Amino acid sequence: MSEGRPARSFRLDGRMAFVSGGAGHLGAAMVRALAAEGAHVIVNGRDAARLDAFRETMAEEGYTVSTACFDMMDFAAVRVFFGGLKRLDVLVNNAVTVKPGKVESQTGEDFDIAYRSTVTAAFEAMRAAEPALDAAVAATGHASIINIATMYAHVSPDPRIYGESGLNSPPAYGPAKAGLVQLTRHMAAHWGPKRIRVNSVSPGPFPNPSIAAAKPAFADRLAEKTMLGRIGQPDEIAGAVVFLAGDNASFVTGIDLGVDGGWRSW
Repeated sequence: MSEGRPARSFRLDGRMAFVSGGAGHLGAAMVRALAAEGAHVIVNGRDAARLDAFRETMAEEGYTVSTACFDMMDFAAVRVFFGGLKRLDVLVNNAVTVKPGKVESQTGEDFDIAYRSTVTAAFEAMRAAEPALDAAVAATGHASIINIATMYAHVSPDPRIYGESGLNSPPAYGPAKAGLVQLTRHMAAHWGPKRIRVNSVSPGPFPNPSIAAAKPAFADRLAEKTMLGRIGQPDEIAGAVVFLAGDNASFVTGIDLGVDGGWRSW
């Protein structure tokens, strides 16, 4: 440790965080991890009942979160919401809308929605949140934006894994997330002087437990593609988000952090 520099911590006490798609499979793990480190987390989603149920679950676990029910593709609502925040320390752009399907069934409209929900929505959220992020910088010295991408922003899905499972990663998904990774670099460069850090996280195979249970052979094929020989568990994405959110990552910006069990490194 440098002389005179305070000890670093993963704690996020007093910080305000926002997670889009926060009640979903991986989003819930991110919310739980940020809250466990002391952050107040605003959980976004489109289903009010689902958000309320998740908030109650979090309360039972000893965490207090608030909810914000709107579609991240409703850019007017995005601007109103973030414009009303006085401070935001951590912005996690996690929500995505994508239609399942193979090359033969995807349409131009499917690509439009995937891009709009991934790249354009993240950009609109970042821009709308800028004053609140600036307030966080004034309070703590930095703010953090974390864009959730995917390993398929970097490599192609292997069709042999999916076969006739019906679980194919649609062709609109990876290209949209690749755009998000590049937007991350662009915004990191643009906002670096403001001390707003912008990074992305690219998860690997994290199938929903219900899918893994219903299609164990498919889950096994996913596991075989990783260097660790297994699929990821939701709390394993949470550590990357907590790291990038806080003071331990205060000199980290413009990166994409792979959490994929080594999938992309073969």
